[in-house]
Amino acid sequence: MFSTEFFLTALIVVLVPGTGVIYTVSTGLTLRWQASIAAAFGCTLGIAPHVSASILGLSAILHMSAQAFQVLKFAGTAYLLYLAWSMWRDTGALSLDRTARKRNAFQIALKGVLINLLNPKLTLFFFAFLPLFVSPDAGSPARQMLLLSAVFMSLTFVIFALYGILASGISVYLVNSTKAIRRTQRAFAVVFAALAAQLAFSER
Repeated sequence: MFSTEFFLTALIVVLVPGTGVIYTVSTGLTLRWQASIAAAFGCTLGIAPHVSASILGLSAILHMSAQAFQVLKFAGTAYLLYLAWSMWRDTGALSLDRTARKRNAFQIALKGVLINLLNPKLTLFFFAFLPLFVSPDAGSPARQMLLLSAVFMSLTFVIFALYGILASGISVYLVNSTKAIRRTQRAFAVVFAALAAQLAFSER
């Protein structure tokens, strides 16, 4: 079983806003709450490969290979810049009629997957994070890590979904303001660009 310490630590980590939270919130603000659920699901699914890599020990290889880390890092940076550019380009293009802003749930989820999949720091994070809560006296370490990963991913989905639903509720106040929608989109575009810059110039 997982400990209370792990649950509280994981909860704090998930609550801290990152690229996944920003994406889910922006989706909730500009689209219906159902879309934010798809975004939350995609972001959650996007961390699965990193969790798998940490369990299999592949993150050690990634940590040792600076070239592999740099390739993934700049791929993630490029994708975040693409999201920023797309959001800025579409500024003011969204209809105030929310029924006209429906998007394919698969496309929304796929963006969430890519946001987390292209972040190599997640692999290193799980490689350092999960083992801290694995007890050597409680059977298979791999099985324990799978359980811990499942709890972490469940928390991620629930918290992200709540963020998105709350954002969708707030967006009701923006419906009648074209300027507010434009400013909100531009603000998120700037945030994504800033996150891209942070990832590009950050060290391990």
